Amino acid sequence: QVQLVESGGGLVQAGGSLRLSCAASGSISSINDMGWYRQTPGKQRELVAVITSDGSTSCADSVKGRFTISRDNGKNTVCLQMNSLKPEDTAVYYCRVVVVRLGIRYGYWGQGTQVTVSS
Repeated sequence: QVQLVESGGGLVQAGGSLRLSCAASGSISSINDMGWYRQTPGKQRELVAVITSDGSTSCADSVKGRFTISRDNGKNTVCLQMNSLKPEDTAVYYCRVVVVRLGIRYGYWGQGTQVTVSS
């Protein structure tokens, strides 16, 4: 099994910054993609940003230029630096990690951390 522990959420004013972190532990001998998703009530969970094992990144158009994803393979962590936050960024943010075992991809979710941006 894989355990993901997220931290860094909270309340911030519009224009402010937050940094989310996610630490993976357990059966993680081969972590592939690491990413962040977010979800608001009544809406589907959406991709915010993802980073592959070789460091390639992609992110949603709505956060381009404001959010940056990074990872530390030695520590099995993934971070999301969020700048110029907007009220519409308010959501529960979830870390997701993909682990490959015998050629099969397994996805794991963190418990979620609330980010609230006040106007």
